[in-house]
Amino acid sequence: QVQLVESGGGLVQPGGSLRLSCAASGSIFSINVMGWYRQAPGRQRELVAVMTSVGSTNYLDSVKGRFTVSRDNAKNTVYLQMNALRPEDTAVYYCNYFAEPYDYWGQGTQVTVSS
Repeated sequence: QVQLVESGGGLVQPGGSLRLSCAASGSIFSINVMGWYRQAPGRQRELVAVMTSVGSTNYLDSVKGRFTVSRDNAKNTVYLQMNALRPEDTAVYYCNYFAEPYDYWGQGTQVTVSS
């Protein structure tokens, strides 16, 4: 079992920044993928940014150049630095831990971008 605890969501004005954190605990495999997905009302959950334990990344096209995923493997923590936020970034953001065949999700944190 893996537990994921997220923090850092909130309300921000367009153009602002937020930083999300997700700490994993439990049975952590050394080879894994951690990152962030989001789900807006009426839409499917989508990958935002993920990073493997060896540093490879994958980003949603619309966040490239604005969001940065990073991780501290010693702390089993993944971060999402979100800059130049837009109203369309409003969603519940979910942390994900994947290590074949295990797939765990955090409880979600709300990010609202509005003036």
